[in-house]
Amino acid sequence: MMAVQIQGDGGSEGLYLGAYPRPEPGPYEVLVAVAATAVNRADILQRQGKYPPPPGASPILGLEMAGRVVATGSMARRWTIGDRVCGLLDGGGYAAYAVIHEDLALPIPEGMSLPEAAALPEVYMTAYQALFWLADLQAGERVLIHAGASGVGTAAIQLARLKGAEVWVTASAGKHEACQALGASRTIDYRSQDFAEVVKEATDGKGVPVILDFLAAPYFQQNLASLALDGRLVMLALMGGIKTEVNLAPILLKRLRVMGSTLRNRELPYKIALAEALREFAWPALSRGQIRPVIDRMMPIAQVTEAHRLLETNATTGKVVLTM
Repeated sequence: MMAVQIQGDGGSEGLYLGAYPRPEPGPYEVLVAVAATAVNRADILQRQGKYPPPPGASPILGLEMAGRVVATGSMARRWTIGDRVCGLLDGGGYAAYAVIHEDLALPIPEGMSLPEAAALPEVYMTAYQALFWLADLQAGERVLIHAGASGVGTAAIQLARLKGAEVWVTASAGKHEACQALGASRTIDYRSQDFAEVVKEATDGKGVPVILDFLAAPYFQQNLASLALDGRLVMLALMGGIKTEVNLAPILLKRLRVMGSTLRNRELPYKIALAEALREFAWPALSRGQIRPVIDRMMPIAQVTEAHRLLETNATTGKVVLTM
Protein backbone atom coordinates (compact mmCIF):
# COMPACT_ATOMS: atom_id res chain seq x y z
CA MET A 1 0.00 0.00 0.00
CA MET A 2 0.99 3.66 -0.26
CA ALA A 3 1.71 5.59 2.92
CA VAL A 4 3.31 8.87 3.91
CA GLN A 5 6.82 8.31 5.24
CA ILE A 6 9.52 10.53 6.73
CA GLN A 7 13.09 11.13 5.67
CA GLY A 8 15.63 13.77 6.60
CA ASP A 9 15.86 15.89 9.73
CA GLY A 10 12.18 16.36 10.50
CA GLY A 11 11.25 19.15 8.11
CA SER A 12 7.97 18.99 6.22
CA GLU A 13 9.93 18.62 2.98
CA GLY A 14 10.96 15.16 4.19
CA LEU A 15 7.43 13.77 3.88
CA TYR A 16 6.90 11.53 0.88
CA LEU A 17 4.52 8.86 -0.42
CA GLY A 18 6.05 5.41 -0.70
CA ALA A 19 5.25 1.72 -0.55
CA TYR A 20 4.69 0.27 2.92
CA PRO A 21 3.38 -3.12 4.12
CA ARG A 22 -0.38 -3.24 4.52
CA PRO A 23 -1.40 -3.91 8.13
CA GLU A 24 -3.32 -7.05 9.04
CA PRO A 25 -6.23 -6.85 11.50
CA GLY A 26 -5.82 -8.56 14.85
CA PRO A 27 -8.59 -10.81 16.22
CA TYR A 28 -10.74 -7.90 17.44
CA GLU A 29 -9.71 -5.37 14.81
CA VAL A 30 -11.05 -4.32 11.43
CA LEU A 31 -9.07 -3.27 8.36
CA VAL A 32 -10.27 0.00 6.85
CA ALA A 33 -9.64 1.33 3.34
CA VAL A 34 -8.87 4.90 4.30
CA ALA A 35 -10.77 7.56 2.36
CA ALA A 36 -9.36 10.49 4.32
CA THR A 37 -7.32 11.45 7.35
CA ALA A 38 -6.65 14.80 9.01
CA VAL A 39 -3.57 16.72 10.12
CA ASN A 40 -2.98 17.30 13.83
CA ARG A 41 -0.31 19.14 15.81
CA ALA A 42 0.85 15.78 17.12
CA ASP A 43 1.71 14.75 13.55
CA ILE A 44 4.05 17.71 13.23
CA LEU A 45 5.71 16.92 16.55
CA GLN A 46 6.14 13.26 15.57
CA ARG A 47 7.63 14.30 12.23
CA GLN A 48 10.12 16.45 14.15
CA GLY A 49 11.05 13.57 16.44
CA LYS A 50 9.47 15.20 19.50
CA TYR A 51 6.44 12.91 19.95
CA PRO A 52 7.28 9.27 19.21
CA PRO A 53 4.44 6.75 18.82
CA PRO A 54 3.69 4.59 21.85
CA PRO A 55 5.09 1.02 21.92
CA GLY A 56 3.34 -1.21 19.40
CA ALA A 57 1.77 1.65 17.44
CA SER A 58 2.26 2.18 13.72
CA PRO A 59 5.20 4.50 12.95
CA ILE A 60 3.14 6.03 10.15
CA LEU A 61 1.72 9.47 10.95
CA GLY A 62 -2.01 10.00 11.39
CA LEU A 63 -4.18 9.80 14.51
CA GLU A 64 -7.57 9.55 12.83
CA MET A 65 -9.23 8.36 9.66
CA ALA A 66 -12.51 7.61 7.92
CA GLY A 67 -13.18 4.90 5.36
CA ARG A 68 -14.86 1.58 4.64
CA VAL A 69 -14.28 -1.76 6.36
CA VAL A 70 -12.63 -4.20 3.94
CA ALA A 71 -11.67 -7.04 6.31
CA THR A 72 -12.40 -8.14 9.85
CA GLY A 73 -10.38 -10.00 12.46
CA SER A 74 -11.25 -13.56 13.44
CA MET A 75 -13.19 -12.48 16.55
CA ALA A 76 -14.56 -9.14 15.31
CA ARG A 77 -18.36 -9.09 15.06
CA ARG A 78 -19.42 -5.45 15.29
CA TRP A 79 -18.80 -4.39 11.68
CA THR A 80 -19.30 -5.97 8.27
CA ILE A 81 -17.51 -5.46 4.96
CA GLY A 82 -18.49 -2.14 3.41
CA ASP A 83 -19.49 -0.37 6.63
CA ARG A 84 -18.46 3.28 6.81
CA VAL A 85 -16.47 4.06 9.95
CA CYS A 86 -14.19 6.68 11.44
CA GLY A 87 -11.98 6.48 14.47
CA LEU A 88 -9.04 7.49 16.61
CA LEU A 89 -5.72 5.76 15.92
CA ASP A 90 -2.40 5.40 17.73
CA GLY A 91 -0.87 6.00 14.30
CA GLY A 92 -1.20 4.86 10.70
CA GLY A 93 -3.82 7.26 9.35
CA TYR A 94 -1.64 8.66 6.54
CA ALA A 95 -1.96 5.43 4.58
CA ALA A 96 -4.24 3.62 2.16
CA TYR A 97 -5.24 1.13 4.87
CA ALA A 98 -5.40 1.24 8.66
CA VAL A 99 -6.45 -1.13 11.42
CA ILE A 100 -8.60 -0.17 14.40
CA HIS A 101 -10.16 -2.08 17.29
CA GLU A 102 -13.77 -2.81 16.42
CA ASP A 103 -15.07 -1.10 19.57
CA LEU A 104 -13.06 2.06 18.94
CA ALA A 105 -14.46 2.52 15.43
CA LEU A 106 -17.44 4.87 15.18
CA PRO A 107 -20.24 4.95 12.60
CA ILE A 108 -20.28 7.86 10.18
CA PRO A 109 -23.03 10.31 11.21
CA GLU A 110 -25.99 10.40 8.84
CA GLY A 111 -25.54 12.75 5.91
CA MET A 112 -21.80 13.15 6.41
CA SER A 113 -19.15 12.35 3.81
CA LEU A 114 -16.11 10.24 4.63
CA PRO A 115 -13.64 13.15 4.21
CA GLU A 116 -15.73 15.29 6.53
CA ALA A 117 -15.93 12.48 9.09
CA ALA A 118 -12.14 12.16 9.09
CA ALA A 119 -12.07 15.50 10.93
CA LEU A 120 -14.16 14.16 13.82
CA PRO A 121 -12.33 11.64 16.01
CA GLU A 122 -9.23 13.34 17.40
CA VAL A 123 -10.57 16.82 18.08
CA TYR A 124 -14.03 15.82 19.30
CA MET A 125 -12.71 13.08 21.58
CA THR A 126 -10.04 15.42 22.95
CA ALA A 127 -12.55 18.21 23.52
CA TYR A 128 -15.16 15.91 25.08
CA GLN A 129 -12.63 14.40 27.47
CA ALA A 130 -11.31 17.82 28.50
CA LEU A 131 -14.68 19.48 28.98
CA PHE A 132 -16.69 16.74 30.62
CA TRP A 133 -14.43 14.00 31.98
CA LEU A 134 -11.68 16.28 33.30
CA ALA A 135 -13.20 19.73 33.87
CA ASP A 136 -16.70 18.41 34.64
CA LEU A 137 -18.25 21.34 32.79
CA GLN A 138 -21.92 21.79 33.66
CA ALA A 139 -24.82 23.44 31.86
CA GLY A 140 -24.92 27.12 32.70
CA GLU A 141 -21.22 27.35 33.51
CA ARG A 142 -18.82 29.54 31.57
CA VAL A 143 -15.72 28.15 29.86
CA LEU A 144 -12.80 30.06 28.35
CA ILE A 145 -11.28 28.20 25.40
CA HIS A 146 -7.89 29.33 24.17
CA ALA A 147 -7.09 28.88 20.47
CA GLY A 148 -10.80 28.89 19.79
CA ALA A 149 -10.37 28.61 16.03
CA SER A 150 -8.13 25.53 16.20
CA GLY A 151 -9.40 22.04 15.48
CA VAL A 152 -9.92 21.17 19.14
CA GLY A 153 -11.09 24.71 19.87
CA THR A 154 -13.86 24.64 17.26
CA ALA A 155 -14.99 21.22 18.49
CA ALA A 156 -14.93 22.37 22.12
CA ILE A 157 -17.05 25.44 21.37
CA GLN A 158 -19.73 23.27 19.80
CA LEU A 159 -19.71 20.58 22.49
CA ALA A 160 -19.82 23.13 25.31
CA ARG A 161 -22.76 24.92 23.70
CA LEU A 162 -24.50 21.59 23.13
CA LYS A 163 -24.17 21.01 26.88
CA GLY A 164 -25.70 24.41 27.62
CA ALA A 165 -22.53 26.16 28.78
CA GLU A 166 -21.49 29.70 27.88
CA VAL A 167 -18.33 29.94 25.78
CA TRP A 168 -15.66 32.61 25.68
CA VAL A 169 -12.62 32.20 23.44
CA THR A 170 -9.27 33.73 22.63
CA ALA A 171 -8.35 33.91 18.95
CA SER A 172 -6.82 36.34 16.48
CA ALA A 173 -9.22 39.05 15.35
CA GLY A 174 -9.65 37.56 11.89
CA LYS A 175 -11.06 34.37 13.37
CA HIS A 176 -13.58 35.92 15.77
CA GLU A 177 -16.49 35.72 13.35
CA ALA A 178 -15.95 31.98 12.83
CA CYS A 179 -15.89 31.38 16.59
CA GLN A 180 -19.03 33.44 17.09
CA ALA A 181 -20.82 31.46 14.38
CA LEU A 182 -20.09 28.29 16.34
CA GLY A 183 -21.59 29.72 19.52
CA ALA A 184 -18.91 31.75 21.31
CA SER A 185 -20.57 34.69 23.08
CA ARG A 186 -17.34 36.60 23.77
CA THR A 187 -14.19 36.67 21.64
CA ILE A 188 -10.89 38.06 22.91
CA ASP A 189 -8.08 39.09 20.57
CA TYR A 190 -5.01 37.59 22.22
CA ARG A 191 -2.74 39.82 20.13
CA SER A 192 -4.13 43.13 21.34
CA GLN A 193 -5.91 42.28 24.61
CA ASP A 194 -4.82 40.82 27.94
CA PHE A 195 -7.38 38.04 28.33
CA ALA A 196 -6.95 38.00 32.12
CA GLU A 197 -7.89 41.68 32.31
CA VAL A 198 -10.88 41.12 30.02
CA VAL A 199 -12.09 38.22 32.16
CA LYS A 200 -11.57 40.18 35.37
CA GLU A 201 -13.56 43.16 34.11
CA ALA A 202 -16.34 41.10 32.51
CA THR A 203 -16.88 38.95 35.61
CA ASP A 204 -16.43 41.68 38.24
CA GLY A 205 -13.30 39.90 39.40
CA LYS A 206 -15.00 36.54 39.95
CA GLY A 207 -13.35 34.69 37.05
CA VAL A 208 -14.54 31.74 34.97
CA PRO A 209 -15.10 28.18 36.23
CA VAL A 210 -13.25 26.36 33.43
CA ILE A 211 -10.35 27.10 31.07
CA LEU A 212 -9.05 24.92 28.22
CA ASP A 213 -5.48 25.82 27.31
CA PHE A 214 -2.96 24.78 24.65
CA LEU A 215 -0.22 27.39 25.19
CA ALA A 216 0.98 26.37 28.68
CA ALA A 217 3.90 28.47 29.97
CA PRO A 218 3.05 31.97 28.65
CA TYR A 219 -0.59 31.72 29.74
CA PHE A 220 -0.21 29.85 33.02
CA GLN A 221 -0.17 32.81 35.45
CA GLN A 222 -2.98 34.57 33.57
CA ASN A 223 -5.01 31.37 33.59
CA LEU A 224 -4.70 31.09 37.37
CA ALA A 225 -5.75 34.72 37.69
CA SER A 226 -8.74 34.17 35.40
CA LEU A 227 -10.19 31.14 37.18
CA ALA A 228 -13.05 31.43 39.64
CA LEU A 229 -13.15 29.85 43.08
CA ASP A 230 -12.91 26.05 42.63
CA GLY A 231 -11.97 26.65 38.99
CA ARG A 232 -10.57 23.96 36.70
CA LEU A 233 -7.72 24.42 34.23
CA VAL A 234 -7.18 21.70 31.62
CA MET A 235 -3.92 21.84 29.66
CA LEU A 236 -3.94 19.95 26.36
CA ALA A 237 -0.69 21.09 24.74
CA LEU A 238 2.55 22.96 25.38
CA MET A 239 2.65 25.10 22.27
CA GLY A 240 4.04 28.17 24.03
CA GLY A 241 6.71 26.44 26.09
CA ILE A 242 7.19 24.26 29.15
CA LYS A 243 8.96 26.54 31.65
CA THR A 244 7.79 29.66 33.44
CA GLU A 245 8.12 31.37 36.80
CA VAL A 246 4.74 31.39 38.50
CA ASN A 247 3.04 32.48 41.70
CA LEU A 248 1.31 29.34 42.94
CA ALA A 249 -0.74 31.06 45.63
CA PRO A 250 -3.97 31.24 43.56
CA ILE A 251 -4.06 27.43 43.35
CA LEU A 252 -4.36 27.22 47.14
CA LEU A 253 -6.34 30.37 47.83
CA LYS A 254 -8.95 29.67 45.15
CA ARG A 255 -8.88 25.86 45.50
CA LEU A 256 -8.00 25.44 41.84
CA ARG A 257 -7.50 22.19 39.96
CA VAL A 258 -4.82 22.06 37.26
CA MET A 259 -4.98 19.05 34.95
CA GLY A 260 -3.13 17.90 31.87
CA SER A 261 -3.90 15.12 29.44
CA THR A 262 -3.04 13.49 26.15
CA LEU A 263 -5.13 10.80 24.49
CA ARG A 264 -2.55 8.85 22.54
CA ASN A 265 -1.05 7.01 25.51
CA ARG A 266 -4.37 6.22 27.19
CA GLU A 267 -5.27 2.57 27.59
CA LEU A 268 -7.62 1.03 25.01
CA PRO A 269 -10.57 0.54 27.43
CA TYR A 270 -10.43 4.25 28.31
CA LYS A 271 -10.49 5.27 24.65
CA ILE A 272 -13.35 2.89 23.88
CA ALA A 273 -15.41 4.27 26.76
CA LEU A 274 -14.64 7.82 25.64
CA ALA A 275 -15.62 7.08 22.04
CA GLU A 276 -18.93 5.59 23.18
CA ALA A 277 -19.67 8.54 25.47
CA LEU A 278 -18.95 10.97 22.64
CA ARG A 279 -21.14 9.00 20.24
CA GLU A 280 -24.08 9.09 22.64
CA PHE A 281 -23.65 12.80 23.34
CA ALA A 282 -22.75 14.26 19.95
CA TRP A 283 -23.74 11.88 17.14
CA PRO A 284 -27.46 12.81 17.17
CA ALA A 285 -26.52 16.50 16.86
CA LEU A 286 -24.01 15.71 14.11
CA SER A 287 -26.63 13.72 12.19
CA ARG A 288 -29.08 16.63 12.48
CA GLY A 289 -26.44 19.08 11.27
CA GLN A 290 -26.71 20.98 14.55
CA ILE A 291 -22.95 20.73 14.98
CA ARG A 292 -20.34 20.00 12.33
CA PRO A 293 -16.57 19.60 12.13
CA VAL A 294 -14.96 22.81 10.94
CA ILE A 295 -12.72 22.10 7.95
CA ASP A 296 -10.38 24.78 6.66
CA ARG A 297 -9.67 22.85 3.48
CA MET A 298 -9.34 19.40 1.94
CA MET A 299 -6.16 18.43 0.10
CA PRO A 300 -5.00 15.26 -1.65
CA ILE A 301 -2.55 13.16 0.36
CA ALA A 302 0.14 13.93 -2.22
CA GLN A 303 0.12 17.51 -0.88
CA VAL A 304 0.95 16.43 2.67
CA THR A 305 4.03 18.66 2.81
CA GLU A 306 1.95 21.72 1.98
CA ALA A 307 -0.69 20.64 4.52
CA HIS A 308 1.88 20.45 7.31
CA ARG A 309 3.32 23.83 6.38
CA LEU A 310 -0.16 25.31 6.37
CA LEU A 311 -0.91 24.09 9.88
CA GLU A 312 2.44 25.37 11.11
CA THR A 313 1.54 28.92 10.01
CA ASN A 314 -1.45 28.99 12.41
CA ALA A 315 -3.46 30.51 9.55
CA THR A 316 -6.09 27.77 9.48
CA THR A 317 -9.53 27.69 11.07
CA GLY A 318 -10.48 24.16 12.07
CA LYS A 319 -9.03 21.10 10.39
CA VAL A 320 -6.96 20.32 7.31
CA VAL A 321 -8.18 17.04 5.78
CA LEU A 322 -6.07 14.82 3.52
CA THR A 323 -7.98 12.72 0.99
CA MET A 324 -6.71 9.46 -0.51
